[in-house]
Amino acid sequence: MWMLPGKNQSWVSEFILLGFSGDPTSNRILFIAFLFIYLSSVLGNGLIVTLICLDTYLHTPMYFFLCILSLLDMGYITTTIPQMLVHLLAHSQTISFAGCWLQMYVFGALGLTECIFFVVMAYDRYVAICYPLHYTAILSRGLCMQLAAGTWACGFIFSLIHTFLTMRLPYCGPNMVNHYLCEGPSVRSLACMDTHLIEMVDQVLSVFVVVTPLSFILASYIRIVLAILKIKSTQGRCKAFSTCASHLTVVTLFYTPAGYIYMKPNSSYFPEQDKKFSLFYNVFTTLLNPVVYSLRNKDIKEAFLKVIGHGRVA
Repeated sequence: MWMLPGKNQSWVSEFILLGFSGDPTSNRILFIAFLFIYLSSVLGNGLIVTLICLDTYLHTPMYFFLCILSLLDMGYITTTIPQMLVHLLAHSQTISFAGCWLQMYVFGALGLTECIFFVVMAYDRYVAICYPLHYTAILSRGLCMQLAAGTWACGFIFSLIHTFLTMRLPYCGPNMVNHYLCEGPSVRSLACMDTHLIEMVDQVLSVFVVVTPLSFILASYIRIVLAILKIKSTQGRCKAFSTCASHLTVVTLFYTPAGYIYMKPNSSYFPEQDKKFSLFYNVFTTLLNPVVYSLRNKDIKEAFLKVIGHGRVA
């Protein structure tokens, strides 16, 4: 720590991430578990990206968006798990103030991008089911690129606001963060000033990036359900519902814990409970997304068989 000029108090220059356990045996077990989860997630998402790039049959708007989601997931989990693995085995669990700032920014940017990107994927399903004959015309290559770039830009801009508001607060001690990463609410709880106004601004941002996307997703699926109910064939209705099931599953897994963490005031912050909730949208969704999409997707399975030699990539 270093001294604040003109004040008899110190300013935090680093944070200590407490993680999940201080017991060396428990930490070794957690290391093995999280290493397995991390490698599985990266390999699973990496496989989906590879298959979509190799198989020209998958060069459609839906699979382009799925490829972007997999890239987001790989980046998202990589911002936190490698550092956590080091801390599980190392004696020191410190992270510099700048490192904490950077992790919070990148973690928030990728998470917010994913929040908004689920709206784009819902719009893709809406166009595919409600306007199947005009699907590729409406979702042209140019529009797909613009939608992807727009979501990334929004995510990184909103995360900059969130991170700036949190990290500009005075931190004069303590510096122990009861979390496995530098996440906004956990770090903000250590500030040596009233954070009520910051919380209000942060919650307005949270409403914009959580409630607003969810509202658009809900509106899209209301239109989708109405369109599916007009399909006379039972088999056709089941097929249409099946194309939406994977997206609805990952949206539920991501938004439920994320909304719980970010849309409540600091007075309702419970470190031990909240850091476990954060595992769902940071770790488990990135692990489950490839499973959800690949197990229910015949095209992904066929592309995989082509790559391993049971066919020829188109």
